[in-house]
Amino acid sequence: KRDFFLFPRLCIACDNAVYGCTLVLKLDSLAVHLGECEYNPKRPLPCEKGCGFVIPKDEYKDHNCVRELRSLIHTQQQKLGELKVEIGDQNLTINELKRELQLFKDFMRAMRVSNPVVRSIADQMERDEVVRWSNTLARARVTRWGGMISTPDEALQLMIKRALSESGCPPHIIDDLMENCHERRWPRGLSSLETRQNNRRIYDNYVCRRIPGKQAVLVLSCDNAHMAEDVMVEPGLVMIFAHGIE
Repeated sequence: KRDFFLFPRLCIACDNAVYGCTLVLKLDSLAVHLGECEYNPKRPLPCEKGCGFVIPKDEYKDHNCVRELRSLIHTQQQKLGELKVEIGDQNLTINELKRELQLFKDFMRAMRVSNPVVRSIADQMERDEVVRWSNTLARARVTRWGGMISTPDEALQLMIKRALSESGCPPHIIDDLMENCHERRWPRGLSSLETRQNNRRIYDNYVCRRIPGKQAVLVLSCDNAHMAEDVMVEPGLVMIFAHGIE
């Protein structure tokens, strides 16, 4: 027991004595000293030429900034190449899963006609898909309802439809949404210019989603259950503007 208490008081020469260190230390302070000992051949030293590398002392004289930087760049390029390959593999897997999911959806749609249970499940899956897609789109605010284009031409409709598709719009609603981009399909509360002028304050309560890259918004039913029936339609409205969207 006495030896146990005396053990930390023992003195010992520094491990770097062979490299010139003459200190004799208590055993319990040796570890701290070894980390700071200027004679430690492995003591890390920052390169004084500014390359940013930290080099063990015994390798410092052979350090070459250009060589080390080239080696680092080569290593990073290799890692980048490996990541690109991995991303490519992941994309293939994702595309395969999307294909299988689409096949499953097609099967559910085929079965829903004859099976009420399958019809209920398929309907819920489609609703959930629309909600997930909606959540990926940024919220938008219309500052000028008077800038609405209520009768878009075919070219403008095609451009908006392409933007919807690229944003991930579920295929089962895209045609219905595009039908609802024209005032002939709008509900009573949007059906005429005079009505729209009178209802602008009501429209401010819409939850709008930005169609990416376009002066157009989506007003989806899943986001707007709080709105009255005379200003909503399933599965939602597409509103195109000349200006006035934030």
